[in-house]
Amino acid sequence: MYLYPLLVVIAASSFGIVSTIIKLAMRSGFSVSEAVTSQFFIGFCIAVCISLVTNRSNFSFKGVKILLFAGMLTGLTNILYGHSLNFLPASLAVVLLFQFTWIGMLISCITKRQFPSRIEFISLIILIAGTIPAAGIIDVDLSQIPFQGWLWGLAAALCYSLFLYVNGKTTASMTTSNRLVLVSFFAFMTTAAFQSPEIIWNGTLFNEGLWIYGLALGLFGMIIPVFLFTIAVPKVGLGMSSILSAVELPIAVMVSVILLSETVTTLQIAGIVIIVIGISLPTLLDKDGLLKNVKAKYRKSDKVAKGSSI
Repeated sequence: MYLYPLLVVIAASSFGIVSTIIKLAMRSGFSVSEAVTSQFFIGFCIAVCISLVTNRSNFSFKGVKILLFAGMLTGLTNILYGHSLNFLPASLAVVLLFQFTWIGMLISCITKRQFPSRIEFISLIILIAGTIPAAGIIDVDLSQIPFQGWLWGLAAALCYSLFLYVNGKTTASMTTSNRLVLVSFFAFMTTAAFQSPEIIWNGTLFNEGLWIYGLALGLFGMIIPVFLFTIAVPKVGLGMSSILSAVELPIAVMVSVILLSETVTTLQIAGIVIIVIGISLPTLLDKDGLLKNVKAKYRKSDKVAKGSSI
């Protein structure tokens, strides 16, 4: 009952580290575009290595259309989020990306044609209430924020929500490592089309030390979250996954304090506590519903696997 929700939390926590690593790369003289490109190139290389070591079956391309969209959405989320950082304070950019919580819930309601449960709805309200103090934007003058910043930030949130939805789709006759290779490949190609692919051959990646940040970004921003989301989201469901993924914001704040020496206020700590409460509510108060949902998802995926083997 707790394993799959825990995997979602770990995956979202990995995403929470990404913004801090990008800020560290910028301090070293690299641009957001270069950092994001290194993330997906090295992430793809790691995925290929994992597939070569662990995959003992033939490489399958069944369901490649789903993975094409998953990879494109992964790349677009990071591209749009990177653009938002050029116009917004990091705290506000995180808040806008955080809107994936209710967007994901909305997508879940539309696709399932049903309203969220009472506990999920209450949890969502608590999460939104804790977002603003946790990000520390109460004293920010929003009138000076350019329109492009709002647009890029909300677009990133939409792409992230769609990524969770698409990546939660099961693909028959394909191992998780195969999925990881294809998703990371399409993510890299999307990034290369809009960012800075020249870093691979002009010496920036390997000669100037960008690979160090690319390795960290590839692991925490690509390999770990995509791998774990692939396993857990089909079992937990999109709505619950969106709520659990809200842990990304507290992790982003805590990591920025540790690695960037940013200060955290009492109000931010209170907001983080509120978010943690909002994340915990569905799991603590609706154990039977969560267990039933996980079992139903497991039976469904098991039938798909048996059907594909036949």
